Amino acid sequence: SMTSIGSNILDIGTSKWGADANRMEHVDDSMVPSHMMLPAVQNPAEFCRTNFSVEKGKDYEQDIKFFKGTTTLAFKFQGGVVVSVDSRATQGPYIASQSVKKVIEINPFLLGTMAGGAADCQFWERDLGRQCRLYELRNKERISVAAASKLLCNTMYAYRGYGLSMGTMVTGWDKTGPQLYYVDNDATRIHGDLFSVGSGSTYAYGVLDNHYRYDLSVEEAIELGKRAILHATHRDAYSGGINNVYHVGENGWTKVWSNDTTDMYYNYYPLPITVQDGEEEKMIM
Repeated sequence: SMTSIGSNILDIGTSKWGADANRMEHVDDSMVPSHMMLPAVQNPAEFCRTNFSVEKGKDYEQDIKFFKGTTTLAFKFQGGVVVSVDSRATQGPYIASQSVKKVIEINPFLLGTMAGGAADCQFWERDLGRQCRLYELRNKERISVAAASKLLCNTMYAYRGYGLSMGTMVTGWDKTGPQLYYVDNDATRIHGDLFSVGSGSTYAYGVLDNHYRYDLSVEEAIELGKRAILHATHRDAYSGGINNVYHVGENGWTKVWSNDTTDMYYNYYPLPITVQDGEEEKMIM
């Protein structure tokens, strides 16, 4: 059976959940167009919050687990921008995919990265691509990175409190040169030179903070991006799969690297070889 619930109780976003939850108990049986059908549970809003929540640091043992867990990073340097990501998606402890494309190619000069809920990121960044294309058609020129990131930020602001889970970087090359912005589901928008987002970002920051400098060559920057993701995927169970690296230059972005992170780890840190020397075993590094 279904129960008609007033649309005013659909306020189920975690940031809007407060002391006024008692109003959820009131059922409105009138069938007017502003109402919609919901499952006949005692408290539909609480049911949705606890079974589909993506609150940070909380696990409600949901039957349906969101795709999440990732490491993404991007940084500006004298030769443009390097973007480096992994490709693993997890649903709780289950590795759901090892081949997620976490860099959205918005146009030949603009890239977006995905962290958080996979569905939210994919849908809203594709929607950003649609908005950017409309801008080009209306204005007869490419959209700036600042404007593109603001469009995404405006969308997130409109959906604040609705339970979206998204941490993204929007980067590219426009009339002002290379630019990098961080945007998340709280409509936070930050302009910066270096960001890492996701469950493995702390490990990536450890490598980046040690070795990042603005005057890196293109080859050094790509190598740093690879190393940072490598160490994050090695230490973070929710990151792994393929490491994809992009370089954004004056003529647009190019994909410069794609390889399995496990193979990369053993290339950088080969296992010691044990050899027999008479009656002794010796390890050769």
